[in-house]
Amino acid sequence: MEPGRAGWLLLLLLLPALGAAAPGEFDPYRVLGVGRSSSQADIKKAYKRLAREWHPDKNKDPGAEDKFIQISKAYEILSNEEKRANFDRYGDAGESQGFSQQQHRQFHRFHDGFYFDESFFHFPFNSERRDTSDEKYLLHFSHYINEIVPDSFKKPYLIKITSDWCFSCIHIEPVWKEVAQELEALGAGIGVVHAGYERRLAHHLGAHSTPTLLGLINGKITFFHNAVVRENLRQFVENLLPGNLVEKITDKNYIRFLSHWRKDNKPHVLLFDHMPVVPLLYKLTAFAYRDYLSFGYVYVGLRGTEELSSQYNINVYTPTMMIFKEHIDRPADVVQAREMKKQLIDDFLSQNKFLMVARLTSQRLFQELCPVKKSHRQRKYCVVLLTEEGEKFAEAYEAFLTFAVANTKDTLRFVHIYSDRQPEFADALLMDEKYHGRSAVVILERRNNAGKIVFKALEEAWQGSKEDNFILLDLLDQLRTDPGLLSSETVVADLNDELAPMFLIRWFYSTVDYISDWWDSLFHSNWREMMPLLSLLFSALFILFGTVIVQAFSDSSDTRDTPPSGKEETAAKTEKNDASFSKESNSRIPKKSFVEVTELTDINYTSNLVRLRPGHMNIVLILSNSTKTPLLQKFALEVYMFTGSSSLHFSFLSLDKHREWLEYLLEFAQDAAPIPNQYDKHFLERDYTGYVLALNGHKKYFCLFKPHRSGDEGGTLGSCEDYDALQHAEARGKSSCSPGSRSIKNKLHKLSFWMERLLEGSLQRFYIPSWPALD
Repeated sequence: MEPGRAGWLLLLLLLPALGAAAPGEFDPYRVLGVGRSSSQADIKKAYKRLAREWHPDKNKDPGAEDKFIQISKAYEILSNEEKRANFDRYGDAGESQGFSQQQHRQFHRFHDGFYFDESFFHFPFNSERRDTSDEKYLLHFSHYINEIVPDSFKKPYLIKITSDWCFSCIHIEPVWKEVAQELEALGAGIGVVHAGYERRLAHHLGAHSTPTLLGLINGKITFFHNAVVRENLRQFVENLLPGNLVEKITDKNYIRFLSHWRKDNKPHVLLFDHMPVVPLLYKLTAFAYRDYLSFGYVYVGLRGTEELSSQYNINVYTPTMMIFKEHIDRPADVVQAREMKKQLIDDFLSQNKFLMVARLTSQRLFQELCPVKKSHRQRKYCVVLLTEEGEKFAEAYEAFLTFAVANTKDTLRFVHIYSDRQPEFADALLMDEKYHGRSAVVILERRNNAGKIVFKALEEAWQGSKEDNFILLDLLDQLRTDPGLLSSETVVADLNDELAPMFLIRWFYSTVDYISDWWDSLFHSNWREMMPLLSLLFSALFILFGTVIVQAFSDSSDTRDTPPSGKEETAAKTEKNDASFSKESNSRIPKKSFVEVTELTDINYTSNLVRLRPGHMNIVLILSNSTKTPLLQKFALEVYMFTGSSSLHFSFLSLDKHREWLEYLLEFAQDAAPIPNQYDKHFLERDYTGYVLALNGHKKYFCLFKPHRSGDEGGTLGSCEDYDALQHAEARGKSSCSPGSRSIKNKLHKLSFWMERLLEGSLQRFYIPSWPALD
C-alpha cells in the first residue's frame, strides 16, 4: 500500500474516534466542579468563585487566561437551560437537527479540539479590555434624565446599548466608531449605555438585548432596525429630524421666503452650495436654531437659481451662507468657506439670532433680549417701540428701525411690541391717555425675574421725525452717565405667547406622534415592549364599556334632587334639563344633583378659609340681600359641573355685612378696582355684586372674576388678569332691574369658562400678607 494512501486511511479511521472523544475533552460540569444535578444557584456560585480566582488580571499563572475562558464558556452553557439540556442529551450545547447535524457538530468539535484562532484569546470580553473610545460617551441614569433628554430638543442623539460578552457588539464596533466621530463633528449627540452597569437606564430605554441602537430627539425614542452600516446610520439620524426644517429656495420663491420675517419674527438664513441635497450639517444646524432662525437652501447647480445667485453676487464654487433681517434686498451678514465647519456656523448664527428690531412675542424672547442686570458693567437697556397693529403705524416703525440700525451698541437692544396684543404690558408702561392710539417709545431696564423694571417714556408720542430722533438720542447719551434717569418703577406681567399653536393643533400633532409610535412598535417591537401598550388599550376599553354598562343599568332615581343638610348651608338647586346639560358638557361628573353653597360668616370664616387644607380653594360669590336669589341660581348653574372636585368649596358673602373686608382684599388686586375713600360720593354705592373670589387659604392668594358687562354681545370674561379699571355700577336706588331679572343673572355670564382657567392654573394670582378678620 502506498504511504500517502495509508496516511489517508489512518486519518479516516481516527476521525470517528476523535469525534467521539471530543465531548470528553470539554466538560462544563468538570470545569466548574459541579454535578449534573446541581441547581442554577450552585452553578452561579461556583462560577463566581472560579472567575475570581482565575481572572487574568489577578492570577499571574501563564495558563490563567485559558482557564478563565474555559470557565466562562462552561458557565455560558450551564446557565442556559436549553444549552444545558442539549449538552446533557447530545454532548453539545447546539440543538439536535438529525443525524447530519450531529455529524456536523462532531466535526465542529473535532475542529475546535485541534485549532483555535490566536485572536480568540485576546478578545475584549470584559470592561477593562473594551475600546476606550466609548468611555467619553458613557451615560448614567441621572445624567441621561437631567442633561441628555433636555439637550435632545436642540440636537438628536444616537445611543448604543452594549454589554460584556457581546460578540455582536464587537462586530459592529468599527462601524460605530467611524459613524460616532463623523456625526459628533456634524453636531449630533452620541451616547453609550453599558447594560451590565446601567441596567436601570437600559430598561428605561426599552433595550432588552445587546447590541441595541436607538435615536433620541425631543425626548422621544426611536429604535434602529436596519443593518449596521455607515449609510444606514447616517440616514437614520437624518430621518429623526423634522422634514420642514430647511426649505428649498429658487428664483420663484426666494422673495416670499425672505419676506416672512415680519410674520415669523425671525431672521432668515440662506445656504448656497453645489450639493444637490441639503447637507446633514445644515439640517442639524437648522434644528438647533429653529426657535430663532428660518433656514433655506439654494442648490446653485440647479436651473432656476441664476437670478438668485446674480442678485446677491454668489460665488458658485464656494459654499456661502447669508443671513437676512428686515431688509431682503441685502444680507445683514455673510460668511464663505470652502468647507463649512460646525464651529464656524455656530459663531456666525449666534451673533445674528435676532432681528434689528425684534418684536416681543413671548416672555422667553423678552428675557433673552432684555436680560436682568447682573452688575453695573453688564447693564442692558431695552428701547421699546409700542404701537398698535396696522398700516398707519408703518411709518413710525420704519423711522424707529432706521434709528436702531444707526445706533447699535452692546448695551442697547431695540425691540418692538404690539400694544393691542400685549395690553397688560402696555398698560403697565403707559399710564397717560395721550398715548392711546399713538406710538410711544420707552427705555427700560429689568431688575429681577419677578417682573420688576425701571423705565422712562418719551414725553411725546413717537412720530419718527428728526426732533423725535434727537430727543431719543439725547436720552440715551444721558443714560450712559446717569443710570438714575430711569426714575419710574413698576411690575409687568409675563407676556402672552403670540406664536404658540392653538390647542387643537397641539392635540392633533400629539395624536399623530402617538399613532406613529404605536405603529412602529407594532411592527418592530417584541411582545415584552408591546405589553404596556396592550395593557393600556385593554384597560381603556374595559373602562369605556364598563362605564356604558353601569350607566345603562343604573337607577334613574339616583340623579334626582335631594334636600341639603346643615343649618348654615344653602342648596342652590338646578333644573333637571340644566343639570343633564352640565353633565354632558363636562367630564367632571358631579357627586350630587345640587350645589352646596355656604354663607361665609365670622363663625365659619376660620375653618372655611384661614385653615383651609393645602390644595383646597373656596369659591366665594359676592351678593346683596336684594340679589341673593337670582345670583345664587345662576351661580349654581355655572359651577355645577365643577362640584365633582373635592378640593373646591362654594360659599357666598353678603356685601351688606362685609363690604370693608372685600374692599380691603381688592386693594391687593393691582388696581383691579379703584380704592374708595370717604370723600368719594359713590363710596357706599359701589356695586360689587356678582364678583367671584377664588380664595386659597393656605398659600394666601386669590383670583378675581368681574361681572359681565351688560350690553356686551360677546361678553367679557372678568379675571384677575384684566387690569382695566372697573366700571362704576349704577346706584342701587337707580337700578331699573328687579332682583330676579335677567340683567342680574347676566353678571355671572361665562363664569364656567373662568372656572376652567382657574383649574388650569392660568389665572394671575394676587397675594396678600395675611387674611383680614371678617368681623
